[in-house]
Amino acid sequence: MTAVEDRTGLGSGEFRDPAVSPRRLPSLELRRQRERRYARRLRVTDTLIAAIAASAAGVVSTRLGEAPSVVIPITTATLVVWLAGLALFGSREPRVMGAGSSEYKRVANATGVAFGLLAVGFEIAQWDGLRMQMIIALPAGVLALLVARWRWRAWLRMRRRLGEYASATLIAGKRRDVDYVMRQLALADNGYSVIALALSDEDVASDPGRVFAVRTADDIARVAREVGADTLVVASVPDDDPDFSRSLAWQLEGTAAELIMSSRLADVAGPRISLSPIEGLPLIHVKIPVFEGAAHTLKRLLDLVVSTAACAVVALVTPVIALAIRLDSPGPVFFRQQRVGRDGREFTMLKFRSMTDAAEQELAELLPSNDGAGPLFKLRSDPRVTRVGRFLRRYSLDELPQFFNVLRGDMSISGPRPPLPSEVRNYEGRVFRRLYIKPGITGLWQVSGRSDLSWEDSVALDLRYVENWSVTLDLMIMWRTVKVMLRPVGAY
Repeated sequence: MTAVEDRTGLGSGEFRDPAVSPRRLPSLELRRQRERRYARRLRVTDTLIAAIAASAAGVVSTRLGEAPSVVIPITTATLVVWLAGLALFGSREPRVMGAGSSEYKRVANATGVAFGLLAVGFEIAQWDGLRMQMIIALPAGVLALLVARWRWRAWLRMRRRLGEYASATLIAGKRRDVDYVMRQLALADNGYSVIALALSDEDVASDPGRVFAVRTADDIARVAREVGADTLVVASVPDDDPDFSRSLAWQLEGTAAELIMSSRLADVAGPRISLSPIEGLPLIHVKIPVFEGAAHTLKRLLDLVVSTAACAVVALVTPVIALAIRLDSPGPVFFRQQRVGRDGREFTMLKFRSMTDAAEQELAELLPSNDGAGPLFKLRSDPRVTRVGRFLRRYSLDELPQFFNVLRGDMSISGPRPPLPSEVRNYEGRVFRRLYIKPGITGLWQVSGRSDLSWEDSVALDLRYVENWSVTLDLMIMWRTVKVMLRPVGAY
C-alpha cells in the first residue's frame, strides 16, 4: 500500500491511486493498435506512390540527357521532402482516417507545400533539374495518392460495417439532445458505433445494459468503463457545473481516446466555426455568411468550366435520348417548367421529358396520393412516368439539359433543389434562405437520399449548403453525384 492509499483509503481497488498516472484499458489499447496498423498501411502506400512518381520523373530526366549524378539526389530529395510533408500535415492522423474531404485536403496541401518548398529551395540555390519532378511527379503523384486514399477509405468503411475500426461510442446528456446526436450520426458512415447512452434527465435506466441513468461526470466515466467505450460524445452539459468538461476529461484518462463536445451550433455553422482561446477562455467564432464577392465569382467560373465540358457531352447523347423519347410516347423531347432561382426570380428549366405529355393536367388527380412532405409532391409509382422516363430518372439523365441553364446563369452545378413557384408560395420563415444562392443540378439533397428524404431533412441540407458553401464542398458533391448516378438511391 502506498502512502497515498494509506492516507486516502484508495487501496481497495475500487478507485485508482490518484498519485499514479492513468494506464490504458484493454479496449483503448485495442483501438490504438488498429489505428497504428491502418496508419502503417497508409504510410507504405504513400511511400510506394511517391517513390514511383519521383523515380519515373527521374527516369525521364535521364533519358532527356540529365546525368544520373544529378538526377538521383534530386529524386531522393523530392521523395524525402514529400513524405515529410505528408507526415507533418497529419494526413495519417486517426482523426482524419476515412474522413473523406478532410483527409484528401491534407494530402493535397502537403504535396503542394512540399513541392513549393522544393521549388523555392532550388531557386535560391540556383540548382537545375527539378522540372520533370514538377511536370510528372507532382500531378501524377497527387492523383495517385488521392485515389489510393479513396480506395483505403472504401476498405475502412467495409471493415467498419463488420464491426472493426469503429469507435465504440457512448453518448451522454439529456434525452432530447442525445436523440438529436444519434440522428445526426446515423446520417453518415463516420465510424461511430453507438453502444450505450447515458441520460442525465432520467432516474431509471429504460434499457439496462444500453441506457444508463447518470448524474455526474463520475457516473458517466464509470459507465464508459463498464461498457468499454473508447469515444464519448457529450450531447449536453449540466448548467450548474462549470468544471464538468474538465472533470470528465480527467476521469476518462486511460479509458477513452476521444471526448467530443456536441453543439447544435455546428449543425448551422459547420466549417464557419473556429476556436480561439484567450487567457484560458475558449471563444467560439462564427463567421457570418456572405452571398456575394470573390468566392461566388469563383463558383461561377467553376460552373462555366464544368457546364461547357458537360454540354459537349450532352450534345452527343441528345440524339439517342431524343429518339428513345419520341418512340416511347407522343410529345416533345424537352420538358420546360418554371422554377424559382436566386432572389426569387423565375426561370425556365430544361429537362428531357420523362412523363406523358398530359402530366401537368393529371397532377390534380394524383395529389391525394402524394408521398412527399411539406409543399413537395413526390409519388413512388407515378403513372405519368413513361418507360424511357423511368430509366432516365433512375440515372438522372433527364436532368442533363440543365447544364444549358447553368451556362445561361439561371442555375449552378451544385446548390439547393430548384423549387416550383407553387412550393415557394408555401415557404415559411427560414426556408426562404434556400433562395439566397442559385439552385443546383445536384446538391447535398441529391447525394443524401434524393426523393427518400423528408421535407425537413431536405430543407436542413439545403440551408447547410447555402451557409457553408466552398469549392471543396462543390467538388465533393460532384464526385458523390457520379457515384449516386452509377448506384442510384431514392430516384423515382
